[in-house]
Amino acid sequence: MTNSFGASGRFPTDVFADAIAGNASFVESFVGTTLGGRAAKGLALVTCMDSRIEPLPLLGMGVGDVKILRNAGARVTDDVLRTLVLATYLLGVDRVLVMPHTDCKMASTTEANIHKTIFDDYGVDTRSEEFRTVEDQEVALVYDVTRIRAFPLLPENLTVAGAIYDVMSGAILPRDI
Repeated sequence: MTNSFGASGRFPTDVFADAIAGNASFVESFVGTTLGGRAAKGLALVTCMDSRIEPLPLLGMGVGDVKILRNAGARVTDDVLRTLVLATYLLGVDRVLVMPHTDCKMASTTEANIHKTIFDDYGVDTRSEEFRTVEDQEVALVYDVTRIRAFPLLPENLTVAGAIYDVMSGAILPRDI
């Protein structure tokens, strides 16, 4: 069976060879886990997909401690809210940190510019999609923290905070919201 991208349906081993090799190396020293699916530290982190962000070490936490939700710009989308409902009621989350970062691509351009760039470079019209660029990170952070706090399906006693991660210094910069 062939999908719209011309793939045969077989796993593209050559394209993912580095990831498969990396996993083989990981498996050699993997000892398994006795951890369950709950967030041992009760924390959910909403942050950006930027690969410069290493959530567990920068928080001083380890595997199993935190539920990590990542997307472009660390925005609180409908899917983030859906996931937080599950995390709070089923996975032990009792606090949420929303943490965008400095030098974020989503905060350095506009929706129109992203649509134009993708169309000009790839011929794909993405105007039906909202990418949620950020004109002002401080304003967006207040909006996103407030959105979680006001969401009626989340527990009233859920603690929600906001901070910005500085990719140059590694510091978390808490914000009063």
